Amino acid sequence: MKVVLRNLTKKYPGRGRKNAEGVTAVDHFTFEIPDGKLIALLGPSGCGKSSTLNLISGLQKPTEGKIFFGEEDVTDIPAENRGIGLVFQNYALYPHLTVKQNILFPLQNLKGKDRLSKEEMLRKAYEAARLVQIEELMDRKPRELSGGQQQRAAIARALVKRPRVLLLDEPLSNLDARLRLQTREEIRRIQRETGITTVFVTHDQEEAMSISDMIVVMDAGVVQQAGRPQEVYDDPRNLFVAKFLGTPPINVFSGRIKEDKLYIGEEAVLDIREIGDIEGNVVFGKQDEKSPDLGEIGAAREVWAGIRPEGFILKEDGPFSCRLKGVEVMGRDISVVSEHDASENPQVRSIIGTENRVDTSKPLVRFELRPQKVFLFDKETGERIYFRE
Repeated sequence: MKVVLRNLTKKYPGRGRKNAEGVTAVDHFTFEIPDGKLIALLGPSGCGKSSTLNLISGLQKPTEGKIFFGEEDVTDIPAENRGIGLVFQNYALYPHLTVKQNILFPLQNLKGKDRLSKEEMLRKAYEAARLVQIEELMDRKPRELSGGQQQRAAIARALVKRPRVLLLDEPLSNLDARLRLQTREEIRRIQRETGITTVFVTHDQEEAMSISDMIVVMDAGVVQQAGRPQEVYDDPRNLFVAKFLGTPPINVFSGRIKEDKLYIGEEAVLDIREIGDIEGNVVFGKQDEKSPDLGEIGAAREVWAGIRPEGFILKEDGPFSCRLKGVEVMGRDISVVSEHDASENPQVRSIIGTENRVDTSKPLVRFELRPQKVFLFDKETGERIYFRE
């Protein structure tokens, strides 16, 4: 089921004198969720991702805009009639009911022509339980289940009616790290097997990038960028997106453009003509409404320079130097920890291969930079800078 959001806006009324104007939680959100895909709404707390989910579900009504399931306008249709399955952050299982009774509950509330026989309801309940691999737990109550088992039971309850759209509101936040990894893989498996259009809300960028077909990065109710996870990571539209995606986070430096060179401190670290996009093409001439801030080649200006940790190449005569603070061996990689006066981060982290050997007796470590891992942003707006001849 395709889901289309058009100019979706949610404003909460103000309270008291200090906030008389109210709060805009979702601000003119326009996006199309393709049929059968898993989409992640990603952003920090308070960015509007859960509010967007609640608008899609029908738990809240939009201040402006429209919501379509396929060609059907569902904006004013109550939540119970939209054909959605919803999994809450705390699972919201009924504690006095068994797992089987919890899964059966949505079917028992069907009325009229949709009402099923007891045999049909049991068959569907066990089908949903098998899908999430909890059929042996059907007679237990929620207090007798682990966190991961409760989460699976909640998903089974949401899936038992075969909803048109499945909505997951930070369903992994209550699980430990190992169980989160296992369960997110299960969510992806279940979504692929059912083919149900799924919207997954999370603040964990690693979680979103690992299982999603597309991610939508939000901040202050506004969509900052949407696309395939790797494409968004490799080609961030602005400084917020660049900072939010990536572990370790991107290294941000105060820099300047002078005579076609990127300077960080007093060092000319890169020719800006070499900076490429995700396909390795130079970014010059890339002009559209999403990147209006274009700079002329040769024009001097102050910039933010973002360098991904994997964008450093250890080289004795490299053009970029940092003060060496330490080396962390992480098995398959080496993390070089250093400092630089122009860095916005407390530490500069550079990820290099284990075949490299860092001379820790020297006070400085020198690097060459991978042009496709370097991004330039406007100092005032934070928007990505694309140059033209």
